Amino acid sequence: MSVADAASTAEAIVDEILSAVVADRTVLEEVTAGLLARGHVLLEDVPGTGKTLTARSFATALGLEFSRIQFTPDLMPADVTGSYVFEEDTGEFRFTHGPVFANVVLADEINRAPPKTQSALLEAMEEGQVTVDGETHDLPDPFVVIATQNPVEQEGTFELPEAQRDRFMVKTSLGYPDADGTRELIDRRADRDRPDPTVEPVVDREAVLELQRVPESITVEGPVRDYIGEICRATRRDGRVDVGVSPRGVQRLFEASRAAAVLDGRDYVVPDDINRIAGPALAHRLVLHPEASVQGTARREVIESVLDDVDVPSMEPPSPEQ
Repeated sequence: MSVADAASTAEAIVDEILSAVVADRTVLEEVTAGLLARGHVLLEDVPGTGKTLTARSFATALGLEFSRIQFTPDLMPADVTGSYVFEEDTGEFRFTHGPVFANVVLADEINRAPPKTQSALLEAMEEGQVTVDGETHDLPDPFVVIATQNPVEQEGTFELPEAQRDRFMVKTSLGYPDADGTRELIDRRADRDRPDPTVEPVVDREAVLELQRVPESITVEGPVRDYIGEICRATRRDGRVDVGVSPRGVQRLFEASRAAAVLDGRDYVVPDDINRIAGPALAHRLVLHPEASVQGTARREVIESVLDDVDVPSMEPPSPEQ
């Protein structure tokens, strides 16, 4: 698949999702960039903004198998990964797949489950497999986790540890709809004779795998690679930050930048791609000093100030022979 074809296909996917979800197009493009880069997505927002509908709509538009896990305080790791069940007929134990065995897994309200259960997703998200009773089971390909969490209701929740937040390619927020979006929600509710908007498949599994291969062909020139590295190093020098972007975070920004270039229809990365995706790709990886947290400093603010401080490289488009 060419870059131009991938860009037009991604645009069609976002258009189809927007037919059912009232959301900002930029946010859906951030999620799409994460999926193209073979990453996982964390949606943090207040209740009722359409997080679950968005995850389900992505799975449908991509033509992929969808599974939902409702995280609760009593959820056990085996409820996520699956377990061995004894069959009396054969006298043997048979592995029963858990809901994590799907192409798109919605981890709904992931911060409501205890850390032991949250960690059940770690191997799955990083390795594309789960290990139960010493046996390793491969997950389907592609495999994407879209997790949601509610930032306002903290009673009965367990904050995601830094190691798990670092597993997500991007973290973003749907936010409240604007005036036109709010009117659209009201009109949909008022028109009882019209069925709820539904999403139709735009591509299938094989096309998704082709889409995910396209970013691997994107050119990233030396100065742009240095720019990515300097942005990440600058987060570690910021006085408000206790723990800056990890080496994994550097790689994820590189991968997300290539996906952003694909969405823009280019076969090379420019600094604007990095600046556009840096907030969703890096902010959730920062651990702020307690003083900064008390003062209400937002992680996105730190990333924005870092982008303002780091010199942007000047570059020319790669020559055709490259």
